[in-house]
Amino acid sequence: MHNKTTATHRRNILAGAAAAALLSLVSAGALAQQTLTVAAFPAVDEIAKSAIPMWKKKHPDVEIKVISRAFADHHTAMTTALSTSSNLPDVMVVEYGYVGRFAEGGGLEDLGSAPYNIKAQQARFVPYAYRQATTNAGTVVAVPSDIGPGTLLYRTDLLKKANVTEADMTQSWDAFVASGVKIKAATGAYLVAHARDIKDIVIRSDIKPGEGLYIDNKGKVLVDSPRFVRAFTLAKAVREQKLDGKINAWSNEWSEGFKRGTIATQLSGAWLAGHLNNWLAPDTKGLWRAAQLPEKAYGSWGGSFYTIPKGGKNKALAFEFIQMMTLTPEVQLSAFKSQDAFPALIDVHNDAFFDQPIDFLGGQKARLLWRDASRKIAAVDVNKLDPIAEEIVNTEMDKVLDQGKDIPTALADAKALLERRVRR
Repeated sequence: MHNKTTATHRRNILAGAAAAALLSLVSAGALAQQTLTVAAFPAVDEIAKSAIPMWKKKHPDVEIKVISRAFADHHTAMTTALSTSSNLPDVMVVEYGYVGRFAEGGGLEDLGSAPYNIKAQQARFVPYAYRQATTNAGTVVAVPSDIGPGTLLYRTDLLKKANVTEADMTQSWDAFVASGVKIKAATGAYLVAHARDIKDIVIRSDIKPGEGLYIDNKGKVLVDSPRFVRAFTLAKAVREQKLDGKINAWSNEWSEGFKRGTIATQLSGAWLAGHLNNWLAPDTKGLWRAAQLPEKAYGSWGGSFYTIPKGGKNKALAFEFIQMMTLTPEVQLSAFKSQDAFPALIDVHNDAFFDQPIDFLGGQKARLLWRDASRKIAAVDVNKLDPIAEEIVNTEMDKVLDQGKDIPTALADAKALLERRVRR
């Protein structure tokens, strides 16, 4: 009891000091401008807009302007803004894959240091998400908002017709591919939209601490490691057995495949269940279920982070807004309920909402499944070259799938090219 009281008192002192420091920034002129700009992509933009009434209760004199762009356009615009130090928003939302690139560019505030001191709140976030926001040097460049625990979504009607069970598919990755052969023979449906999908999730699964996705914390390129060999081999097996439709994600053909039942499964982040329900294939309600990934693999797929550009003008207000979006249970739960943004804030992970059945998934309590996954996903180091590495690896993956390039040569070529970028 004594220790708890002392700790609470200490936290209050630290919080008071941080507030005083932030207030000094405000008094220095940050409040002179009464509009706070927030740049975001769908559906984080909607989440930010929905929080404006809460913000206005505390700051009736400060408007929130949400600048919304499509996902790719947003990150292109933010890349340009950071590199030119022009047209910078006060708050910048960044998807997981871009955190490393933006952080290493040196254009983001260190939110772990004074006056922000977000490190004091570290224990409140899903550990792997907080780690994703931290550079190898220990700089905390972002605050996690939502996460994407990897999951397997599958059509029950197609599996039943093929006499395939969830257990058949998930016991191993090889069993998953073998199940696809049965599903294709019995229903004509593809196992996955694109063979690349299985590569994407396997390279993100069961990554060891200190081991980045493509490059480890010592700068070693990992794209020829057994993890990538396995991922490429499985993807090639899918293509050779004609188990994928060569359909790219977010295309019209992709959504039509879900609507018409020509795609039996999708490996993705948990957030995809919400997209299927809300706009991709709402008429398939009740036909889908969620499962953990095959072979008891656990991996992260996406996630949103709030950052402050160093060139931003209203940093104190920006951080206050970020705290409201990431540390307020009410806001985090509201985003989960309205946009299926799985909370990065652990405080809300025992809320009754997690126990509720999901109608689109036939009444399955899938949020508990995804919460369990979130607790088992290892933290992955981010690297500024992650987006470039992804492009390089995907190019070689396509050469394997479409041109018959052998896997060892493809991965060796990817490694050589990426190592040249690392040495620059």
